[in-house]
Amino acid sequence: MKKPKWVVEKERSKKAASAETVWLFGIHAVRDALENPAREKLRLIVTRNALDRLGEAVATGRIEPEIADARSFSAPLDPGSVHQGAALEVKPLDWGSVADRCLGDGKTPPRVVLLDRVTDPHNVGAILRSAEVFGALAVIGMRHHAAPETGALAKTASGALERQPYLRVRNLADTMEELKAMGYLVLGLDGEVETDIGTALEGKRDRAVALVMGAEGPGLRDKTRDTCDALVRIPAAGGFGSLNVSNAAAVALYASRAGT
Repeated sequence: MKKPKWVVEKERSKKAASAETVWLFGIHAVRDALENPAREKLRLIVTRNALDRLGEAVATGRIEPEIADARSFSAPLDPGSVHQGAALEVKPLDWGSVADRCLGDGKTPPRVVLLDRVTDPHNVGAILRSAEVFGALAVIGMRHHAAPETGALAKTASGALERQPYLRVRNLADTMEELKAMGYLVLGLDGEVETDIGTALEGKRDRAVALVMGAEGPGLRDKTRDTCDALVRIPAAGGFGSLNVSNAAAVALYASRAGT
């Protein structure tokens, strides 16, 4: 009996995902990945100088390094990558499900960030750093039309990629509804609305809060906007223009923190 098309596509997608690998580069990104026991490491290419700088992280990662000449670095990286003599091939991290990561500990009201078609790896990397600093439980992006794990993202995240859950979901609106069912207040960031984030959270800072950020330019899609509990803005002085999405995420996380 011939398999249905959707079954074939699902199996193909699963097979492709299992074969996917990522090349991380740069001393900080490689060191943090080597020290992460959850990260599956496949191949480490380093110059002797980089090997000295990585120190015990190589032993911790339990991987035999391949020594490369600094003048002919052999890792398959983009020519513009600032690799600092270190590159590590890894499998993408599996952070589990939204339910696994976003329930919280029952003590501190949880915060999560959702990204609606934010595709720039540098922006996502910076958002992961901010999410780690402000204690967000997860950053949630789309499986398609979003920045995947890449060396550039990891380098910008400066190690946060190894510690800050970055979940990829098939349908953002469905995930927002799932978070609502878990008790989250879902706020979409929109610079054109009147209500600022502080006003929207008056008397509600003990709630779990999900902050939804749109791509620079187009912002939130209509379906995403309609699924939010409310749309809010970051108050700005005078007629100053909008922040870029990574800066907006940092400010929104700070503004939404519990107990303020």
